[in-house]
Amino acid sequence: MKNGAVSYQLLLRVAWEIEIEAGRLGKIRLPAGDYVYTGSARRGLEARIARHLRRDKPRRWHIDWLTTHPAVEVLAVLRSRIPECELNRATAGEVIAPGFGATDCHAGCGAHLKRIQSSIMR
Repeated sequence: MKNGAVSYQLLLRVAWEIEIEAGRLGKIRLPAGDYVYTGSARRGLEARIARHLRRDKPRRWHIDWLTTHPAVEVLAVLRSRIPECELNRATAGEVIAPGFGATDCHAGCGAHLKRIQSSIMR
């Protein structure tokens, strides 16, 4: 792990409104804009991040359906020592897709994908 990181955030840009099929969540419509996805890995944090950055991969997690879409670009990856749910709750933003990325969340986050103000990432 880089610098003792235990979690990460992907800063994403959705270039135009999209609809994705995200596993059991079904169809999700996301408006164009900037998003942050918060995640973690018990082992292999850097491998998990590298997987998220690849476009060609099997779709296993909700985020895979997003990061493989042609309208979506990963702008940056931020690593943190703050635990995943704590970091997610501390991140301002709007939940567009309830449940996204939070299948195994026991902290009641509601979703680990949030739409954020574009000015944050420019």
